[in-house]
Amino acid sequence: MQKVTVSVIGGHDCDLEVEQVAHEVGKIIAKVGCVLVCGGLSGVMEAVSKGANEAGGLTIGLLPGKNKEDANPYIDIALPTSIGFARNAMVACSANIIVALSGSYGTESEICYGLVFKRPVIDLGNWNIDGMISIKGVEELEGRLLELIEKIKSP
Repeated sequence: MQKVTVSVIGGHDCDLEVEQVAHEVGKIIAKVGCVLVCGGLSGVMEAVSKGANEAGGLTIGLLPGKNKEDANPYIDIALPTSIGFARNAMVACSANIIVALSGSYGTESEICYGLVFKRPVIDLGNWNIDGMISIKGVEELEGRLLELIEKIKSP
């Protein structure tokens, strides 16, 4: 069976609080044995990649441009797409599970793609969009991920 992939979505820019949450999210994803997928650049993407990388996890960055060198330093596998924001559909579709942190229109588009593709989308960014899975904070994430992973692995 393939490894479970978790796409983490969020803004290119983030404050220290969101950066710390993203870092912890990355560590949790690695701890539960999942592969992290993200947009591969800065902000939330870099912080979550750093957390996953430090915890021994595998990180994949789906980059908007055509250069692998654009990836943040914590991306293990950089996949240039050359399709700009259209890669948001790939970030959402490649996930078994999506975790949404705070961001802007790009993040919102990934949430919507995730819901269209019927992926479970965990709300850690106060999006409050119908269909998302609300949790109170990062301390609930590990348990929720383990529940979702069990559903994915059970036929």
